[in-house]
Amino acid sequence: MQQILRLNLSTWFLASCICFSLAVQPVYAAKKAAKERPTIGLVLSGGGAKGAAHIGVLKVLEKYHIPVDYIAGTSIGAYVAGMYALGYNADQIEEIMLSGEWSKGYSDTIPRDKLSYRDKQQRDQFNIPLTVGYNNNSLTSPSGLLRGQSMSQLLRHSTGLVEQFGDFDELAIPYRAVATDLATSEAVVLSSGSVVQAMQASATVPGALQPALINGRLLVDGGIANNMPIDVVKAMGADIIIAVDIGSALTKQENLDSTIAVLEQLSTILTQASTARQKTLLTTGDILIRPAIDSLSTTDFSIMPLALKLGEDAAILELVKLEPLGIGEQDYLAYQADKLQQSLMWIDPLKKPIYKIAFDNQSKVSEKLLRDRLGITEGVVLTKEELNLALNRVYSLNKFERVDAEFEDVEQGRILTITTRAKSWGPNYFQAGFNWEDDFTLDSAITLSLAYTMTDLTENGGEWRNELELGYKKLVGTEFYQPLDRDQTFYSLARFQYEMKDWDLIDQDSRYVELENNVAQIVLGIGYNFNSDGIIELGFVGEDGRVSSEFGSVDSLDYHSTGGYFKVAYDSLNSISFPTEGNRITFVSYLRDESYNGLSNVDTTFSDDLAWQFEADWKGALKLGNHAIVGKVELATVENDGNFTLHVADLGGFLNLSGFRKDTLIGAHKVFGAVIYQYDLGRDVLITDLPLYLGTSLEAGNVWFDRDDVDLDDLIYAGSFYLGTDTDWGPAALGFGFTDRGETAFYLFVGKNF
Repeated sequence: MQQILRLNLSTWFLASCICFSLAVQPVYAAKKAAKERPTIGLVLSGGGAKGAAHIGVLKVLEKYHIPVDYIAGTSIGAYVAGMYALGYNADQIEEIMLSGEWSKGYSDTIPRDKLSYRDKQQRDQFNIPLTVGYNNNSLTSPSGLLRGQSMSQLLRHSTGLVEQFGDFDELAIPYRAVATDLATSEAVVLSSGSVVQAMQASATVPGALQPALINGRLLVDGGIANNMPIDVVKAMGADIIIAVDIGSALTKQENLDSTIAVLEQLSTILTQASTARQKTLLTTGDILIRPAIDSLSTTDFSIMPLALKLGEDAAILELVKLEPLGIGEQDYLAYQADKLQQSLMWIDPLKKPIYKIAFDNQSKVSEKLLRDRLGITEGVVLTKEELNLALNRVYSLNKFERVDAEFEDVEQGRILTITTRAKSWGPNYFQAGFNWEDDFTLDSAITLSLAYTMTDLTENGGEWRNELELGYKKLVGTEFYQPLDRDQTFYSLARFQYEMKDWDLIDQDSRYVELENNVAQIVLGIGYNFNSDGIIELGFVGEDGRVSSEFGSVDSLDYHSTGGYFKVAYDSLNSISFPTEGNRITFVSYLRDESYNGLSNVDTTFSDDLAWQFEADWKGALKLGNHAIVGKVELATVENDGNFTLHVADLGGFLNLSGFRKDTLIGAHKVFGAVIYQYDLGRDVLITDLPLYLGTSLEAGNVWFDRDDVDLDDLIYAGSFYLGTDTDWGPAALGFGFTDRGETAFYLFVGKNF
């Protein structure tokens, strides 16, 4: 029995050795072939969207069996080089690169529907994307217009969830990325760590993207110091260099007619200077490929298919020099097998489950809240799509400059480390908003809103916010918002504001009395964030105000009210003004003790009234391709012991009974509904990233002062036509409205939410 066992073990060992020998034979053959021939290094330069030309060159190299033993790149060249070094072939890189949404990589704006309920309301009010803070007695701002969050996710989606490498020589092809040290202007060669970080650092345009911090150095686009790193690939050991130059040509003098043109020319001068120095390193055995891409844009990614073809054409023109570098069929198969074997080092771990989730939390947000938002648990096999969604959920907390993820592969599985960096221009922030509305009659309504918010004042993230509004409505307000737990599920708030607002009573668009309503209000509340889109809130509200006429045409009216309120709100709309998806539902009820003094035609027996007020609003959108259907319903009523209240509802204005001027109809009881159709002409016909909506609406509604007068037969019917757009600065629209009673109005809005 023991002899049989020893025989079986010997047989198993011999078979294993044979299988191992067969498995590694191509690898040994490839390495032997590489030693017997000159090694080839590929250098890919920077050039933005023109970088697709590099793929065309790779296609030719693969077609003629020309191996690449070393590879390095700058900017977009670092991206293509990194992908090739990981083991992707030219066709795979083409598919990934040309299907990527590169324009989204240049926007770090959190989509509205991903924000918390509170942040949605603040963005709607403060629509100017201002990134200015105050810290250590000075104004602060980010070191780039963009923080690079979307770009890092785009790159990670391209490369897959690869781990950090101790040495980029471990990749299928030894790889280097070149960046520039912002402090010293020196070229920095990145040879280890995160491939995604190396790619992004190499392509970080100064001023546009925030510098990357790697190993204590602030790094920006490598094109400034070394746009075509021939010296780097030579230092790696390459005998023959194939360099691809896609740098921009200098702009002619007659076209240097703007600030942007001059800045672009200065950038081109720097990159051309570095490229010229590198070209002097080329020898007679090296090959320089220069695609005919001078007329192409560096920022228009729609030109990538053309750039790819031009790169392929340029490589074919150099076939006389390239073909002798090709190797035989068997040797090339062995070379490819070697690349595949090396790629398995990072491909195989992708199939392993998450063993541990760690947080490098460089903010004051609780780790439990981060973990809850991340939504990833140990033991799962993670895909890049799932990781991007998880990072978006964390980033949407709107507390961070960047949220990154890196992997370390260990025997038990994968260790996922989430890095959250607080906004560098905080912790105190300025916000600004602007809106302008005009119906081409009487006065325009212009409002400028400003706010200064101090954050992280308490352990749970307390905020003290101060607001100022000027223009059509004047307001001074202060609010303290205090989360009651580390997860910020429960909160309390205290708010005081003083508001001055013109209140015009209008008949058939003719102003017949001008009133001014000045009111001080205090609100004390406690709330519950039942999810990121909704709140439940209750509390105390008190008001003290006066309504008066500048010309003394009516008596002044002093009023005072105290009471409680209850509010339930949910908001998942992707746009407040031109939504295509989501719903917004608000229900608020008030119980107030109201008192009025000074109005001669109000019965004094009703000077101290108990009043119930109810308001309910809904707005929802359904997307059908480039079409959307939007619905609106607004209801309001007041029940009181008397027959008078100033807590009234209004109608009138664009998509709010179009055809009437703003707030023309006022009453204690309101019914309103609308169906709106909008067609995205911009994305469907003009093929732009900016929406351009062509819309129309059917509306019905009215208001009444007395409940006994409420009659649906009195509904006013209205409609509108409009052309509008939605931008990071808020909506803009030009519209025309009409009613069945003959009222008509034109509307112009900029930054106004409706």
